[in-house]
Amino acid sequence: MCGIIGYLGDRNGAEVVVEGLKALEYRGYDSWGVAVRSNASVSIKKQVGRISDFDDLSSLPFANIAIGHTRWATHGSATAANAHPHTCCKGRIAVVHNGIIENYQELKSSLVAKGHIFKSQTDTEVIAHLIEENVAFGYDFNTAFEKAISDLKGRFAVVAIVDSDDQLLIARKGSPLVLGMGDKEFFVASDVPAFLKYTNNVVFLEDGDVASVGSARSLRPGVTITNRGKVVTRSPKRVSWDVEGAELGEYDHFMIKEIMEQKDTILRAINQPKEDIKRISDMINLSDNVFFIGCGTAGKVAQVGSYLFSKIAGKRVDFVVGSEFPNYHDFLGSNTLLVSISQSGETADTLEAMEVAQKAGAKLVSIVNVVGSSMMRMSDYSLLCNSGPEKAVCSTKATTAQIAILAELAFACAGRLDQGLNLLESVASQVSSMLDDGISDKVRSLAKKLAGHESMYIIGRSVNFPIALEASIKMQEVPYIHAEGFAGGELKHGPIALIEPGTPCVAFVANDDVKSDMISNAMEIRSRGAFIIGIAPENDAVFDFWIQVPDAGVLSPIPNIIPIQLLSYYTALEKSCDPDKPRNLAKSVTVK
Repeated sequence: MCGIIGYLGDRNGAEVVVEGLKALEYRGYDSWGVAVRSNASVSIKKQVGRISDFDDLSSLPFANIAIGHTRWATHGSATAANAHPHTCCKGRIAVVHNGIIENYQELKSSLVAKGHIFKSQTDTEVIAHLIEENVAFGYDFNTAFEKAISDLKGRFAVVAIVDSDDQLLIARKGSPLVLGMGDKEFFVASDVPAFLKYTNNVVFLEDGDVASVGSARSLRPGVTITNRGKVVTRSPKRVSWDVEGAELGEYDHFMIKEIMEQKDTILRAINQPKEDIKRISDMINLSDNVFFIGCGTAGKVAQVGSYLFSKIAGKRVDFVVGSEFPNYHDFLGSNTLLVSISQSGETADTLEAMEVAQKAGAKLVSIVNVVGSSMMRMSDYSLLCNSGPEKAVCSTKATTAQIAILAELAFACAGRLDQGLNLLESVASQVSSMLDDGISDKVRSLAKKLAGHESMYIIGRSVNFPIALEASIKMQEVPYIHAEGFAGGELKHGPIALIEPGTPCVAFVANDDVKSDMISNAMEIRSRGAFIIGIAPENDAVFDFWIQVPDAGVLSPIPNIIPIQLLSYYTALEKSCDPDKPRNLAKSVTVK
């Protein structure tokens, strides 16, 4: 779960790479490093901490070739020694890597026995030494790299340079890498925003691709791509994201920027080609069994979807956490449909679940925000959220966009697509008004009250039960409050024992068929001394603090989650937490 960027061209590669790493810092931020090839030697600078704090470009030589990396530690703690890039024994070869090399201990033991000296605790370092060993055996750099990659097991993205050659060597298996094609210059990165300032003309690499940038063959002068030893062509595409969408603009943090963008992104999400919605809804209706899967926030969206399909379309859909889905392999077949949900489209556990389903002959549909992502390319059909870049680690605008798309599909399955679109457009308008009408000020006043609490509880029923779970994730990952979400009916089965005088409890109370039950649940915990925060269209005597939301009926999960997004943001500010980069977390979870 790291950010990679490489550059080859006429600009100062160190400057391009440092700039790109700052754009990718949401992917990893416990350490960083840069390697540049200049005057037939490789120079490296790496530090613990955040690349956003670095501005001393004079400490790096001018170079036309550079690679860089922001790290989120997996193998080895966050130290300068463990930061990437990693080098071979002689320092001639430098490597950056995202993913996990599953057989690195075996490879390392073999290399140590041959006299290689390791300087870090990482799995990445074995790659540099493998290449070095192959070069010592007589292979050229390209062949040595390819042979090293063939020895690796696991999911990985790798970029390497050598002091004796003007090229970048690249390999991808399971972790994202995209090429940026400029005018006589080339970029490679984990994600498009790293080089969006320079080009939006991209080539999405496929699993098994090995690319050399700096040669003059194949795709266009400067790039050669092979897969299993055969030269392949990957057609360049233009991405619609713009630089402004990936920058802060007037906002202090990406999280608040992305929350406020929901005034527009819900409408963009449901602006799907009707033929695509019809095709996928027909697949859902004609399948014997349908699974919705996702991890983390995307998992809660998938769970909301299962409720929406029950209530809107009278259709049974099974929800399973992405990492647990392989345990359901006995239920999969040619008439199974798997709908996978992810912001990045690179979530490792979800991709593995898709592989299990694909091997069983199931059809695959994905709902993602990143064009050209692994999940999108693996699926039979995909729907894009159209939310633009989401750079805060916690998902906000992609969450409501995905719920809206699932609702659109549910209405289509029920034969009521036009009615559903009208309702969704109305909710989008209500959300825009809610964000314009000073809700932030009220939520901020609540954040001041919550900042001193270590724990809180959140309850919901029906379509808002998964929203209670998602709300707990937001309060956990941004302001670091121990928050737990429950179904309202589960309180008396254990959780109510945790309620003490003053305990903050959020209750989602929609105008629906479970409203009276939710009010009763709120009363139960208030009678034990809880401080009740009601998120509802209407006030109630049971609420100690009321946040008004639009009355959206079955679509209430869309407006209901937004006050909690704001609450997690403002509570984080009260506690001096970084809302964009929570501790121990990264945006794109590309390792299991």
